[in-house]
Amino acid sequence: MSQSGIVSLWNRYRSVGIVYRIGVAFVLGSLVGLVVGEPATALKPVGDLFVRLLKMLIVPIVVFTLLMGVRQLSPSSLGRVGAQVVGLYALTSAFAVAIGLGVSNLVSPGSRGLEELLAGAEAQSAEAPDAVEVVLNVVPTNPVGAMADGGVLPTIFFVVVFGLGLTLAWEETDDEQVKRGIETFFDLADAGAEAMYKVVWGAMEFGVLGVFALMANVFGTAGVDAILPFALLIGTMLLAAVVHIGLVYLGTFVVGVAGRSPVAFLSGARDAMVTALSIRSSSGTLPVTMSDADENLGIEERIYGFTLPLGATINMDGTAMYQGVAAIFAANIVGVNLSLVDQFAVVAVAVLASIGTAGVPGSGLIMLTLVLTQLGLPLEIVGLVAGVDPILDRIRTMVNVTGDLAVTTVVATWNDAVDFTADAWNDGVGAALSD
Repeated sequence: MSQSGIVSLWNRYRSVGIVYRIGVAFVLGSLVGLVVGEPATALKPVGDLFVRLLKMLIVPIVVFTLLMGVRQLSPSSLGRVGAQVVGLYALTSAFAVAIGLGVSNLVSPGSRGLEELLAGAEAQSAEAPDAVEVVLNVVPTNPVGAMADGGVLPTIFFVVVFGLGLTLAWEETDDEQVKRGIETFFDLADAGAEAMYKVVWGAMEFGVLGVFALMANVFGTAGVDAILPFALLIGTMLLAAVVHIGLVYLGTFVVGVAGRSPVAFLSGARDAMVTALSIRSSSGTLPVTMSDADENLGIEERIYGFTLPLGATINMDGTAMYQGVAAIFAANIVGVNLSLVDQFAVVAVAVLASIGTAGVPGSGLIMLTLVLTQLGLPLEIVGLVAGVDPILDRIRTMVNVTGDLAVTTVVATWNDAVDFTADAWNDGVGAALSD
């Protein structure tokens, strides 16, 4: 093939939206894993490389975009926006676990002949952090070390405090040299953010191959036989996710608060939702989530630059929901009926656990240990659900990321920081509810 032919083929490939290319890769990779089986796991390093690329972007994206967000917020508005964001994230997490419990009570996912599986299961638990440890770990003893270790929450804390200090210094100083230095610092952060967005573009192009490899590995390892016994558990989690997204994010936030079409919101958030479903990492999806907020939903950087990095760490609605579903699943298997008091305890523990859960694959299993211990249920359940956790993790990560964007849309609406003439809102359905 000639060079011009290769260029033409590449341009035709690029003309297809990245979300559709990733979607096709997701399906094809799954099929290859099911058909080929164990040999498909040889593709795992390609998928791992894609995840590593996204993880490479997390800390610089957080630092640059948070600094830009703080730059555009006065100290008073930072306090107001911060209270709105944290309050909504806590509220949606509580709703998520309550919906997970409600749907699971109706379906009873663990009461379908799974009792015999418990005997052969081995628990894979880890010590979960308590409330004091979660709070203390937010404040880094060494900010540079926290960034080097990829500690997102302590990095966010330091960057917000440092950025707020720069803003206060600029407002209070009469020294023009100091003001120019602070402005130069913020300008460098702006340039860094723009450079990182270009790196994100390259990572997402490779992501088509990465997602294909990830899915081939998942289904090549698990296979249909490993998934079928837990189809009801997966279906329960999926149903709870649909109910939560439909009632809370779309019905209450998008329609009730923003007065916009839920179809328009889903259109604007689809890149992040598909990416989260593919790589099962809230933090890894952060660059894509920010791109959707900016380019598709028209939200100002002063809002999404603060809400999305924070949400990728503390807003784990899907993880909280998973705790409720898994708790009922475990109780069903051992024949225990959880009282309303027990289920209220699940809500409280799951919300706390979700705040301390890192946005990385598989961390929900560790938090499940905390919930099962609280209820006095056998930790062997952790070993049972670990086999299908890659699928459950994709569902809950997609819920997490969708919640980040929904809360960001609400906060942006309250603070007049969203352009409802942007692409997603201006496609014929976005304006329907606002007329």
